[in-house]
Amino acid sequence: MRLIPVLLLALFLAACAAEAPAPGDPPTPATPTASVEADPDLPAVTVYKTPTCGCCSLWVDHLEANGFPVEVQDVESLTAIKQQYGIPAQLQSCHTAVVDGYIVEGHVPAEDVKRLLAEQPEAAGLAVPGMPIGSPGMEVPGREPDRYAVYLVDDGEATVFAEH
Repeated sequence: MRLIPVLLLALFLAACAAEAPAPGDPPTPATPTASVEADPDLPAVTVYKTPTCGCCSLWVDHLEANGFPVEVQDVESLTAIKQQYGIPAQLQSCHTAVVDGYIVEGHVPAEDVKRLLAEQPEAAGLAVPGMPIGSPGMEVPGREPDRYAVYLVDDGEATVFAEH
């Protein structure tokens, strides 16, 4: 019976690794996603992801469900975005977001983003490396969540900000 969660995980990973539109295809415009219950006190989050990444879309849904207004930027490749924001390779995940001057790399829980914004540390932002099962957007029914850390990142250095 463990086959179903494994298959679901494989589908998530395949969607994230799927090819972007072919060269010559029209570019995918920014897709603002409306949240019916957006908190007017929360800043907008810009999420950079590939157009076919299902777990990235689920993370966007998680942010919206927690009151964040979100704008999605579908891009062919995230390499330049990750380089632009100085995200070290060992901290990278499948999507990158920017909120109020901070980077948010990967499947960071909305509660940690809210804490970051409230505390306003001198740092580049937060990161959850890889794609831990059970992190927002990576839930797998019937599978116990992985333990994972959210890292506070600055100048390529990382310290634990939260543990889940």
